[in-house]
Amino acid sequence: MSNDPYQRELAELAEINKKPFFKRLGFFARKSGPGWLQGAITLGGGSLAGALYLGVISGYNLMWLQPIAMVLGVVMLSAIAYVTLTTQRSPFRLINERLSPALGWAWIIATVMANIIWCMPQFALGSQAILQNLVPSLAGGGGDFSLGANNVLTDAEGVVTTGASMFDIGININLLLICCILFIIGFLVNYFYGSGNAGIKIFEIILKVMVALVVLSFFAVVVMLSIGGAIDWGAIAKGLIPNFKNLFATAPAFTEQIAASPASEWWQDFIGGQQRDKIIAAFGTAVGINMTFLLPYSMLRKRWTRSHRQLAIVDLSIGLIVPFVLATSCVVIASSSQFHGQTADVIAAEDTTLENGTVVQKGEVFPEMKVAYNNILKERNNGAEAALNDADRQLIAMIANRDNFNLANSLQPLAGDFVAQKVFGFGVLAMAISTIIILMLINGFAFCELFGSPGNRGIHLLGCIVAGVGGMLGPFLWTGDAKAALAIPTSVIGTAMIPIAYYTFFLVMNSRSILGDHMPRGISRVVWNVLMLLATAAGTFAAVWGLMGKAGIIKHMDTGNPWGSYFETLTWKGWIPFGGLIVLALLFVVGTLGFIINNKKVYTDHDYR
Repeated sequence: MSNDPYQRELAELAEINKKPFFKRLGFFARKSGPGWLQGAITLGGGSLAGALYLGVISGYNLMWLQPIAMVLGVVMLSAIAYVTLTTQRSPFRLINERLSPALGWAWIIATVMANIIWCMPQFALGSQAILQNLVPSLAGGGGDFSLGANNVLTDAEGVVTTGASMFDIGININLLLICCILFIIGFLVNYFYGSGNAGIKIFEIILKVMVALVVLSFFAVVVMLSIGGAIDWGAIAKGLIPNFKNLFATAPAFTEQIAASPASEWWQDFIGGQQRDKIIAAFGTAVGINMTFLLPYSMLRKRWTRSHRQLAIVDLSIGLIVPFVLATSCVVIASSSQFHGQTADVIAAEDTTLENGTVVQKGEVFPEMKVAYNNILKERNNGAEAALNDADRQLIAMIANRDNFNLANSLQPLAGDFVAQKVFGFGVLAMAISTIIILMLINGFAFCELFGSPGNRGIHLLGCIVAGVGGMLGPFLWTGDAKAALAIPTSVIGTAMIPIAYYTFFLVMNSRSILGDHMPRGISRVVWNVLMLLATAAGTFAAVWGLMGKAGIIKHMDTGNPWGSYFETLTWKGWIPFGGLIVLALLFVVGTLGFIINNKKVYTDHDYR
């Protein structure tokens, strides 16, 4: 047998592939890798925020949503793996040459955008976990560094507030140092990845450990909640059964308060819009467009071949589906049990004395929830003329954005301080770090393709730095009532980009010009196409539904007013998602035409009839 480890692996794989499927699983589990990279990126701030807010807005009713989204995503990733391992070529260049440059460039530009934008909430989430859960003593220290005409202060939670000048910059030194450390960790781990096979192995081990820590941390929280009797397992079992009506209907927990509000119609629209954003975010963070870019390049980097195709599918199942479903389900369960239909963590049910001695009177909003409460209160007052009543106040409290710090605090009486703050906080930090590492890695791959220099280590590291530095700006540029909520608008953007990748690879799997004799045939082709059509249709529906909501089209359709009035009232915030709908439609058309033209050419060249 060859002394070359790679040749030995190929020989061993050839023998393993002859055995029954279940006898191959042990070998496949040992050789897994790219799937775990996918697991590391998907278990990030977007998944945490999507699962947390899904629990707040819908309770256990949509427990099925994220697992189904992930299974559909893995169908498309499996197709991408099939194409990559069959052709042994860069998908970006294949798509440009044999399908449509418009699709290829849209895919890579969307990937770079997503890498930089999604990196921002990861830095915000990681710093938040340290400052609020793990080492809260750092939140008030370090001092502030201010530039500009006005003083800029950072509050005890590390949230930056600015003065009148738009150029004022307030930086908490501890927050800046934490962000720098997160960036250095991400860069060093990516440096290992570029150092050869040994470096790749170290890189994958680090990611596997971090994904395992995330899952175990959240699982420990649910175990403690279950022991404390806080979880309704019957409702969870019911919530795992798909019920598509729950996508469009407000949860029963809000029904009584909506009926009692003088602005019930406004509340139906508002909660429906909030629920739509949460669903889109939860769906979009299962498989993002940059994950579709990462998979083929990570496989080519490991020198996987056609004989690795079954291993690739098992790898995705072990490294991606299992950790994602376990972790996000645990967060939804914890969030639902503590926040869904609840007001006591927002409005004091009785006079309460806080740790710092402050007394919160019965009926008052707790200090840490005032910003979240007032944001919705402002929306309610601007959107409805009717006077505010108790039902309105309860609804505001029920749907107010919570973050991982609020969830940790709510868990403390049941799970204890160590599990609620330290274990949960460590899980959140591991989640943020692993995602930062992978987003920087993907951006490195994308930069190599953008500059036409695949495998160039210097350009790869430059791409890593661009994503990392862009992400470091997150805690300072994007602030709000809940830093984890940064992932929500980002995920809506990401979901809108998903159909570009899904439809592209659906066409590639049916392209003779790309796959030639290796294109699936017979029943295999039927199965592939049915599954890919389901995934593409679901991704497209989520994207179009989200963009229509952001553009105000759904709300306008409910009014029955003529379309002329819609365009007269459309603001720039509505024009952007409206433009996104047009771009999506154009890309579908361009991709389809490119597919038809190129396949006709191949049929003629090779005398296909």
